[in-house]
Amino acid sequence: MTKVDTRLNVSPVPPDEIFALNGAYAVDPHPQKVSLGVGVYRTDDGKPWPLPVVQKAEKELVGDDDLFRHEYTAIEGDVPFLGIARDLMFGFEGKQGEEEAKARIGSVQTVAGTGANHLGALFLAHHMKPTNVWLSDPSWANHETIWELADVPIKKYPYYHAETRSFDFEGMMSSLESEAQEGDVVLLHACAHNPTGLDPNKEQWVAIADLCERKKLFPFFDSAYQGFASGSVEEDAWAVRYFFNTKPDMEMCVAQSFSKNFGLYGQRVGAFHYCTNRASVTLRDIVVNNLCHLIRGEFSMGPRVGCSIVKKVLTSDELTADWNQDLQVMSSRIKAMRKALYNELVRLQTPGTWEHIIQQNGMFSYTGLSPKQVYALKDKYHIYLLKSGRASISGLSQKNVAYVAQAIDDVIRNEN
Repeated sequence: MTKVDTRLNVSPVPPDEIFALNGAYAVDPHPQKVSLGVGVYRTDDGKPWPLPVVQKAEKELVGDDDLFRHEYTAIEGDVPFLGIARDLMFGFEGKQGEEEAKARIGSVQTVAGTGANHLGALFLAHHMKPTNVWLSDPSWANHETIWELADVPIKKYPYYHAETRSFDFEGMMSSLESEAQEGDVVLLHACAHNPTGLDPNKEQWVAIADLCERKKLFPFFDSAYQGFASGSVEEDAWAVRYFFNTKPDMEMCVAQSFSKNFGLYGQRVGAFHYCTNRASVTLRDIVVNNLCHLIRGEFSMGPRVGCSIVKKVLTSDELTADWNQDLQVMSSRIKAMRKALYNELVRLQTPGTWEHIIQQNGMFSYTGLSPKQVYALKDKYHIYLLKSGRASISGLSQKNVAYVAQAIDDVIRNEN
């Protein structure tokens, strides 16, 4: 083997599991193969679903023939879009004190939710220098990569109770209470927790907010599923709005994605919002200035087309109503598939308990399947899901749900 002369100090890193799994699925010729890996919405026919409201908006944008549609925006992004994204997230609707509340929020456009998470992590690493960031155990795998690259030490708080397949609220609170330090960042999933599908209830969110305020922790919300999870943008933003409105002396931030709720996966539409406390509103513009400094050095400004679609929809009462209907279509199908899978497993009398599938929320289910069982599903039945047992419920359909349930039943019984 020829020796390579280089000053680089590099070694291979593991491939991203989700994209590797999707690649393996794509080349699998088996006629009954099922993809339960990648987090994208699919119809009952297993096809992508460009939202009807998005298609309407695209046609209107073509008709507008805006001469500036391919021009640069500002470094902070499309400014009208940022106001719309902020209002959707925080729920401003002409309420008393609205202008004072808005003055606390500095917003910039990002390259979708991943970019918002990355930008926020980089900004906090540079300017707040937290001792640790606390991630849920488990969390979206990319959270760990993002904070590792920002060079912030990672700690994990319990989140999933494996025996009961439920949210471990007591474990989470106990760990943060006893171990988290003042100024630590706590990453919270606004709704539809990825990968477990388990969310705190409102009473638990209140307790989490109180703990963050009392211990002077910094809440970092990742909001990837607003409107997609429950079908209601208000319900899915409840935790973010509660923290912001009831804890005005606590700083926080939100990474906001439009990939799932608008079906704009490849358009990379997102925003990052930094919320100052009410005594520090004069810092807002300085925060945005520093965020723009990071943006300029990385990607100069956010992409234009996707945010133009969002802006077109959310500035029209008619299109907004259509969008809310599309959200209902997507969230209802996910819920129906959860119920269908649960019913099949119960009908088969599959060993174990399966109520968690219908108790969980959003796109993903933490099935409770072991890595060995997951590999058996892939090798024997051509059903693809993550080794953690996380399944994308959107990959289920009326045509394949019985096949998937039977396969799960078989691998569990054969293992026993």
